[in-house]
Amino acid sequence: MRPLADWLIRVALVLCLGAGAALAQGADGAGGPGTGPGAASDATGGGAGGATQNSLTDAQPSGPRPEIDFDLWDQLASRVEGILDEGSAEIPRLEALRAEVAAFRDRLNSQQNEQSARTATLQSQIDALGPAPAEGETEAPEIAQRRAQLTAQLEEARAPIVAAEEAFTRADGIIREIDATIRARATEALFNRGPTPLNPALWPEAVEAVIGSAVGFVTETDREIARGLLSDNRINVPLASFLLLVGLILLLRGRSWAERGAGWLRNATRRRGTGVWRTLASFGMVVLPVGGIVLISVGAQMTGYAGPRGELLLERLPIWVGVFAYIRWLAQQTFSPDEEEATLPLEGSRRTEARYYFGALALLMILSGVTVTFSRADGYSDGVNAVLSFAIVTFASLLLFRLGTIFRRARLEGDSEDGAEEERHDPMHFRLRLARVFGRLLTLSALAAPIFSATGLQQVAQTLTFPMIATMVLAGTILLLLRFIGDLYKLIVGHSPQETNSLIPVFAGFSLILASIPALALIWGARVADLTELWNTFLAGFEIGESVISPADFLSFLLVFMLGYAVTRGTQTGLRATVLPKTRIDIGGQNAIVAGVGYLGIFLAALVAFTTAGIDLSSLAIVAGALSVGIGFGLQNIVSNFVSGIILLIERPIGEGDWIAVGDNMGFVKDISVRSTRIETFDRFDVIVPNSDLVTGTVTNYTRGNTLGRLIVPVKVAYGSDTRAVHRILLSIARAHPIVMMNPEPYVYFKGFGENGIEFEIRVILSDILEIFEVQTEMNHQIAERFAAEGIRIPIPQRDLWLRNPETLQGGAAESGKPPEGRGFASPDQSPQSMTDKGPLPDNVARSTGGGDPDGE
Repeated sequence: MRPLADWLIRVALVLCLGAGAALAQGADGAGGPGTGPGAASDATGGGAGGATQNSLTDAQPSGPRPEIDFDLWDQLASRVEGILDEGSAEIPRLEALRAEVAAFRDRLNSQQNEQSARTATLQSQIDALGPAPAEGETEAPEIAQRRAQLTAQLEEARAPIVAAEEAFTRADGIIREIDATIRARATEALFNRGPTPLNPALWPEAVEAVIGSAVGFVTETDREIARGLLSDNRINVPLASFLLLVGLILLLRGRSWAERGAGWLRNATRRRGTGVWRTLASFGMVVLPVGGIVLISVGAQMTGYAGPRGELLLERLPIWVGVFAYIRWLAQQTFSPDEEEATLPLEGSRRTEARYYFGALALLMILSGVTVTFSRADGYSDGVNAVLSFAIVTFASLLLFRLGTIFRRARLEGDSEDGAEEERHDPMHFRLRLARVFGRLLTLSALAAPIFSATGLQQVAQTLTFPMIATMVLAGTILLLLRFIGDLYKLIVGHSPQETNSLIPVFAGFSLILASIPALALIWGARVADLTELWNTFLAGFEIGESVISPADFLSFLLVFMLGYAVTRGTQTGLRATVLPKTRIDIGGQNAIVAGVGYLGIFLAALVAFTTAGIDLSSLAIVAGALSVGIGFGLQNIVSNFVSGIILLIERPIGEGDWIAVGDNMGFVKDISVRSTRIETFDRFDVIVPNSDLVTGTVTNYTRGNTLGRLIVPVKVAYGSDTRAVHRILLSIARAHPIVMMNPEPYVYFKGFGENGIEFEIRVILSDILEIFEVQTEMNHQIAERFAAEGIRIPIPQRDLWLRNPETLQGGAAESGKPPEGRGFASPDQSPQSMTDKGPLPDNVARSTGGGDPDGE
């Protein structure tokens, strides 16, 4: 009888590994006593690092690692090679031998690493003595003696490395041979053809076997009850009865209590974090029934009334009920009637149907487990196992086929048949597309599994059925965890990831998919030893030049660099917010210092990260030198802009907030980065200017150092205006503006006599050049108002046409009886060439510039 603590441990395992329990049940529920392709490593601890009983690989006490006994290793290797040559060892025995060899291989690898560090130190000491003298040359006796000592120590240190390398190669070869043998045996077992269940002669035998197991179970139970009533075990009856009663209550009412709690949270509040508590409360649908069945099993075993078959069933009953409860709960969450809760929101009727099918599949998995238990206890024949397996696989295939049909036609409520337009905008449709693909796989598997089972290939049929169910359970678990992470994010932040466009769900999904790959491999027949071997190969890393880059080195590099980056950003924030504002450095200088600290900090963080990870950068010099020429030509503009950016930060000819003009672009500097500078124009769009253009080109900075600037306002008046009055009016307007500085004083410049009028200019210095357009606009308004009040006219440009031979037009007008119209005809004796200074004109046209009178006089 097992103690209560043992059963409590079982409860914890069931609650934490519901999907894993489903996988284990799927492998155990194969419908026969045989094992699937990946079941060979179940009880042997066949991982590469598993514990063994061999004295060579037992855990050593703390302190210096003892030397490896290569004689004992040779004995082990020879024994394993002999067993492999015989070819008669079973898979569990091979797994145990593999674990011993793998543990010894790890010891050899560790010794190689330790000795390699020692030899590297000795080699560095020899290199520090300088190059060895050439033939015919000598060196100082002290140096020669020290070189000889170090060389002897180096040869002595290399001897264990050579032996360990040879032993490591042999161990690795033995492990590969064992793996190949196990795979061959598993493949042979997978395609081993047994009796066909379609043979009617096997059906009565199968019925008799099942009835015999049931009768035997009842008979054993009656016998144990009768025997227990006469024994002292009756003292356990009160406690057992209490456990049975509590367990029965939890089993019958636990699910409804959990549903009520989850429903109350769903309806009572919609505040943030409700999804987290609702999910945790709904998980009681698994916890409470499983806890009840554990108490029932413990109580039943405490009575001592269970026979051998009853003991087997009671041991496995919590796992079966846990699998059933978890699959039902997962189906309730995946196909929930609540749109916000469902992780795969199909149409309403489809969800209800899918929940029933998942519950039926869970029952079939329990039935498969019961069948396997009785088969091992009563020794069913291959024919009986084939018939029972065929029945279970057929019913499971029908359910899987129906689920595949639902998934293949999956669409959201209200979608069209194709749903193409919605799929481009709604992320939920991505899950539906995956569901459609998986539905096709389910359909093919459901069609093929009964055919294989009918032909006697029971292992193939079971491999197509139960791993497919476990895969659906794993996929549903991933979707549920993604939803839970989103709810937890909303609980912490206050907004959903969709509202904040957060990448946390993306990273969480990527991490969950990576973590599910080993579980998916185990579902479809991989061995734990295969995964550990792959992991060891991955940890061994890859070589670049003479450096070996391993994931551990990359992780240490990443962590150190991220730490350095965080320190750099913190230092920049402290300088920008606390230190620099208290100095007299202008804002441009402060930004330059902060940017320089950032570049220096990132460079030092990368350097320290490379050193911590043990990456020898000198070994990459050849590769870098070979690539530098091509990269130099391809990235010369980027390098030029990068250097120019550093120059801008050091010399600071421009700074953030400056008003500059570069070529045809004018605006305010918003950001100076390593490669380019961002300018915001007055039209409110950004212009990205390469830094090399700012260093090598002509740049006009209107606000560098101060905001003082000159404004020139051009003014024209008509000929005949009082120039003194114009000068006085313009000067008074300039002096009256508040932004115009009085030192130096405003000045009105009488520029001269233009083609269309008399030209003046107002020249003033503004205290804030950024207000130049507002000042010029206001001055123009005042000029127009004052000129209108004083009767001073602003000229309008005009042109006079001078015609050659105007008498021709006059003669034509006289003949027609109409007087000549228009003004500006030149007299016949005037020379048109004297009236123009702009080159030859057409034969009968000459031009001159008019006098600027607005009336044309």
